[in-house]
Amino acid sequence: MTDDTEDNVDRELFRNIERLRQLRIEHRDLDQVIERLALDMHIDELQMRRLKKRKLMLKDQIQRIESQSIPDLNA
Repeated sequence: MTDDTEDNVDRELFRNIERLRQLRIEHRDLDQVIERLALDMHIDELQMRRLKKRKLMLKDQIQRIESQSIPDLNA
């Protein structure tokens, strides 16, 4: 591999790690918000559904990035 290719791979890996970190933080924060809202007797069901849907989308993005970072053993 050339130095340029290695640099590009390193940058891409760093971006993925940073993106994963951000997604996990947002997922955790959403989880806490959902837990607090669930305690409220006058909960807005639409808002709760939207938050849960967003949390699920974040989980899917996290899993997608993690699976891309696992080397293909057949390669």
